[in-house]
Amino acid sequence: MPSAQDPFYVVKEEIQESIDKLQSTFHQWERIPSYAGDQVHLTKELLTGCESIEWQVDELDKAIAVAARDPSWYGIDEVELEKRRRWTSTARTQVGTMKRAVEAGKVSNGTGTTSASAMRRELMRMPDSDQKDRSNHYTAVDNDDIISSESDRQLLLIKQQDEELDELSASVQRIGGVGLTIHEELLAQEKIIDDLGTEMDSTSNRLDFVQKKVAMVMKKAGAKGQFMMILFLVVLFIILFVLVFFT
Repeated sequence: MPSAQDPFYVVKEEIQESIDKLQSTFHQWERIPSYAGDQVHLTKELLTGCESIEWQVDELDKAIAVAARDPSWYGIDEVELEKRRRWTSTARTQVGTMKRAVEAGKVSNGTGTTSASAMRRELMRMPDSDQKDRSNHYTAVDNDDIISSESDRQLLLIKQQDEELDELSASVQRIGGVGLTIHEELLAQEKIIDDLGTEMDSTSNRLDFVQKKVAMVMKKAGAKGQFMMILFLVVLFIILFVLVFFT
């Protein structure tokens, strides 16, 4: 018998662990409603995992084919080779079954040709099973049903894209409305600033005029006139002070 350190069994164990994790994710995907957002993430994760495992199984098949050319040199016999071929075939079938179920999207909503319980029985088959008839693994889904399911999935994706485009259009319209409001507010602020500037210019001109008039009066009045004006203002201030605070 081959040693436990045989590279085939090391790789086989790693692939089997990946399949077990993929099955756990698949069962989680089954329980999530088709309209839930998490299902999209799990669908991508499942498809990526299926493709990765399929590639690993293909590489393992290539190694088996190389060993089959001279089994005695690798210390194995035809029985062991057949056992390894059965395992890779069963592993590929498990992954293929999950991949088809995910792509068809039939397990979670119960519309698939194969029932959910039958699909689980197919996935729970042990990799070292002695079943010989491998052709039955590839007849789980009818071609017409796959085409119909794919069309439904495409229609659903188109509907989701239309909804997303509608939401995007509404967002653009809202942003456009906010931009228009800001533009109108800026125009109003600009008008207020222009009016304020005009008013300041007018006030400045009036102040210049008053200053010139005062300068002319002070110049004509002379020193005596200025003294009399100051005296008059002081008396006026005293009178107003008395009227405000003592009456």
